[in-house]
Amino acid sequence: MRARGVSRLFGALKAVDDIHLDVPRRQVYGFLGPNGSGKSTTIRMLCGLLTPSAGQIEVLELQIPEQAEALRSRIGYMTQKFSLFEDLSVRENLEFLAAVYDLPRARARQRIEVLLEQYRFQDRQKQLAGTMSGGQKQRLALAAAVLHEPELLFLDEPTSAVDPESRRDFWEKLFELADAGTTLLVSTHYMDEAERCHRIAILDHGALVADGTPAELTARLAGRTLVVEAAQPRQAARVLSDCPGVISVAQIGNSLRVLRADDEGGEALTRALEAAGITAQVHPQAASLEDVFVAATRGRAVDTAEDA
Repeated sequence: MRARGVSRLFGALKAVDDIHLDVPRRQVYGFLGPNGSGKSTTIRMLCGLLTPSAGQIEVLELQIPEQAEALRSRIGYMTQKFSLFEDLSVRENLEFLAAVYDLPRARARQRIEVLLEQYRFQDRQKQLAGTMSGGQKQRLALAAAVLHEPELLFLDEPTSAVDPESRRDFWEKLFELADAGTTLLVSTHYMDEAERCHRIAILDHGALVADGTPAELTARLAGRTLVVEAAQPRQAARVLSDCPGVISVAQIGNSLRVLRADDEGGEALTRALEAAGITAQVHPQAASLEDVFVAATRGRAVDTAEDA
C-alpha cells in the first residue's frame, strides 16, 4: 500500500494534509493520533470509501479510488462499533455475510466451520450476538471481517470497549493473520497496542508527524527523556514546566517524567530546581512510545524516515 501527497478537504477544513505512506505486506501497521487527527478519514480514503482531494493511492496494486470496486472483495473492514446483527446468532451472522460476499456454498460452509473453531464459537454458534460480552462481540466481528480471506484488513480502533485480557487475545489473532499473509492497518489509542505493531504512523491535525518502527521512533528521542526524583513532586513539576525546552512533565507515582525538545541533559533542570529551593535527583531514562507520541503531537515532530 502506497500513498503519495494525499490530502482531503471538507470545505475549508483540511482533514488530511499531504500524507505519504508505505505499508509493507504481511505486517501490522499502526495508526495513532488524537481525536480529529485524520486517522479515520485516511483509512476511508485507503479503502476507497472516500475520494481524496489530492494525491495518489495504490492498494494491492490497484489505483484508488478509480479501481475501488475491484478492491472491495480483497479487503476486510472492522469498525469501532459492533455492526453485526444482534438479533441473529453467531452462525447466522456468518452465513448472512457469506451470502453478501457471494461465497460459493461449499467454501462458505468450510470457512464458517474453520472460523467457529479458530475464534472459539463452537459452543456458542446458536447464541444471539446481542447477548454476548464485549470481548466475544469483538472476536465475532473479526471473524466476520476475515470470512472471505481478505489480503488486507482495516481495523478502526477495534479494542476500545473491551477488557485487557480480551485485547491481548485479539492481538494474538491479528499476528496469526499477519503470519498467514494478511496485511493489517490498525488505528488505536493504546500505547501498549502500538508497541506491538511492526511499524506505526502518528498523525496530528491531518499531518503525518512520525513514521517508523517503535524501536526507530524511540531511538530518535535518545537523551530527551529524564526522570526527576523530588520530595515535593508537584512543586517541582510547576518549576520544570516553565523551563525552556521542556515539552511535558508527567507525574508517575512520586517521580516526574520530563520530555525535552533537545538532548541537553538534566543539568539545566537541576539548576532550575535548586534555584527554587528544591533538592532533586535527575537522571536519563529510555524513551517510551508515549514520549514519542507526546513529542510528535505537541508540534515538535519526530523526524520521519524520509527526513532521516
